[in-house]
Amino acid sequence: MKFKTKETKGVTVVELEGNVMGGPDASALNDFLHKLITEKKNQVIVDLKAVSFINSSGLGMLIGGLTTMRHSGGELKLACASKKVENLLEMTKLLKVFDLHKNVNNAIAAFK
Repeated sequence: MKFKTKETKGVTVVELEGNVMGGPDASALNDFLHKLITEKKNQVIVDLKAVSFINSSGLGMLIGGLTTMRHSGGELKLACASKKVENLLEMTKLLKVFDLHKNVNNAIAAFK
């Protein structure tokens, strides 16, 4: 998994790419989220449009990110999940936990 970030309208968008499977990637994302918190940036969107596969460790990584942001008084939203990833979130009941949006613009608007 790779990720890159951009700032849009005061919201940090983290674009994930490839397979999301936890491990060292989870540490990298967690470290990045803590850096954002120290910079007082606690509104984050994880853009999943380039994610081809996600396993249970990858889901755990996203849950950890959500928990980290919520503990700092912020929020983490998901956007652009493929049908396959959306079905996985639905099967695991995580659609009740995450705020999932069809696109990044809708997710940004949900922060306002």
